[in-house]
Amino acid sequence: MQNRVTSSSSAISLEDQYGAHNYHPLPVVLTRGEGVMVWDVEGKQYYDFLSAYSALNQGHCHPRIIGALIEQVQTLHPTSRAFHNDWLGEYERFMCTLFGYDKLLPMNSGAEAVETAIKLCRKWAYEKKGIPADAAQIIVCENNFHGRTISIVSMSTDPDSNTNFGPFTPGFIKIPYNDIEALTNALQNKNVAGFLVEPIQGEAGVQIPDDGYLKAAYDACKKANVLFLGDEIQTGIARTGKMLACDHENVHPDILILGKALSGGVLPVSAVLANDEVMLCIKPGQHGSTYGGNPLACRVAMAALSVVQDENLADNAAHLGHILKHELQQLQTETKLIGAVRGRGLFCAIDIVPNDKVNAWEVCMKLKENGLLAKPTHDHIIRFAPPLVITEEQIYDCISIIRKTILSFES
Repeated sequence: MQNRVTSSSSAISLEDQYGAHNYHPLPVVLTRGEGVMVWDVEGKQYYDFLSAYSALNQGHCHPRIIGALIEQVQTLHPTSRAFHNDWLGEYERFMCTLFGYDKLLPMNSGAEAVETAIKLCRKWAYEKKGIPADAAQIIVCENNFHGRTISIVSMSTDPDSNTNFGPFTPGFIKIPYNDIEALTNALQNKNVAGFLVEPIQGEAGVQIPDDGYLKAAYDACKKANVLFLGDEIQTGIARTGKMLACDHENVHPDILILGKALSGGVLPVSAVLANDEVMLCIKPGQHGSTYGGNPLACRVAMAALSVVQDENLADNAAHLGHILKHELQQLQTETKLIGAVRGRGLFCAIDIVPNDKVNAWEVCMKLKENGLLAKPTHDHIIRFAPPLVITEEQIYDCISIIRKTILSFES
């Protein structure tokens, strides 16, 4: 079917009339992407500084990933897990070797992977740790974002996520993020099965814990015979300058949760990895997905991760992330509009100091006018997360756009 959208206004009008109003996107209608660039239906070019919430670490339409997709889609795609397929075992071996686990459980979306990890953790708690039936508790952190299913919003402290969606799933203990004392106290509960944590809280505004927090949290979990569940859906796959954000502290989660850039943004692919003691608690018929582990997803994910390795995207994120953070900190000294700068690798954020003339949304609208797309989170924070294939020349060009935009509000 030919695309009949001829303007941004007509496309936005169609979405408004026929689509659910569960998002508030910037008023830009994209029609093409390549590398770090995207184009709207009128032909204007932009730098993508959101990367589909880090799903596009490898950039838009990476030829190796698209090549694997095209080759496989012409041969075999979903078969369901009622049968074996010729790529699933190869993919599982690839993933387990790369990340250092015994087993992989393939799913589709990030939220599905988190739900899978919760189920797996509870199963282990009852069958291995000996927690009484239906008594297992999982510790989570305030201001978390793990998805939007009923169980996941049950552990959220964000009113937008959980208002008028109850009744909620029980079994979650909420503690402050980056607070070892609070975690240690919560671990005294003998019915705690796991600690689910984002190494960096992305949706909360790239909130980075103190150095040593993840290692101390992992050690406390080991002491209490509690599983450490690392949600690396947004922080993983080289975004922070290492393959996993947990790698910065040499923490190896008992259950690792991956998604987003696992497919390079080409299609929904997620994964949960664990060793045999945990993973083999789930038996046939106890968990699954029609699309999970399909050969198309397996081929795409292997190609996407190979791109990350072969193009040294973790090193690129570390190098260019240092430049980006340094330049944003320099800009902070030149304006009263930026209240704070945070970042690790190419995962950065700035806090906008609101006043009667400007807020984070208006800054993002001005960035759009100047050729760079970013999105506010929590009203006053702007997250900067470009594709990891960005070059040094491009990062400096983007810094110039950000500087020009921010300083324009000073005048």
